[in-house]
Amino acid sequence: MDFDLPIAVQADFRVLYEDEGVLVVDKSAPLLTHPTGPKNEPTLWHGIRELLAYELATGGQVSLINRLDRETSGITLVAKTAEAARELGKAMQNRLLHKEYWAIVQGAPLWETACCAEPILRMEAVAPTRVHVRQCCHAAGKACHTDFRVEQRLPGCALLRCIPHTGRMHQIRVHLEYLGFPLVGDKIYGGDEGCYLAFMEQGWTPQLERCLLLPRHALHACSLRFPWHGKEVQVESPLPPDMALLLASSSAPTGK
Repeated sequence: MDFDLPIAVQADFRVLYEDEGVLVVDKSAPLLTHPTGPKNEPTLWHGIRELLAYELATGGQVSLINRLDRETSGITLVAKTAEAARELGKAMQNRLLHKEYWAIVQGAPLWETACCAEPILRMEAVAPTRVHVRQCCHAAGKACHTDFRVEQRLPGCALLRCIPHTGRMHQIRVHLEYLGFPLVGDKIYGGDEGCYLAFMEQGWTPQLERCLLLPRHALHACSLRFPWHGKEVQVESPLPPDMALLLASSSAPTGK
């Protein structure tokens, strides 16, 4: 494949589960899930099509059932046939796909568990913003529900388990910002949307590293359970190396 100045130099992913109808992969960050916009760069979709070249040549297809943001790593469910796409699409519509995420947030919540059910809508509909994709919590928005559980507290940050019960755009990130604990590395919801604009203009810089610590937001889709042919399939993905290193460095004692 010939790509012009790719952001992610290759479609980096690994297979976690596969059978005749479905494929579950672990997506890296900052890999796009699907082609979008004018940029010609590798995506997860391209990589899976290469992997399933034989199936595609013999009547199969590639249907991405859940799509993660570029900077979110982790589990992605793929249908390899039209039948699987229909079955898994219905399961998603009926909220039968159970998803969980690891998140590293700024600060340490005093609570052990929390629920956020604030509705979400696009911010520019109700308030000025320089980032048109930015969402916010607002009474006029669409119904939303996310559960959170603290797994580990460290100096300046915490590791949370996040369970979204709906699938709104940027849902976990928006709800964490609303609760006062935005994701580490979040260029939009981390406290200064100017970080996002600076990144789009200049890329990753030492100044952004000082502000954000991590080149991407610290969110990883770590668990997926879904119904398939009369049974439940459950797939897990461990904490990725960059997030694990961030936790390790946060817990390390500092010298004088």
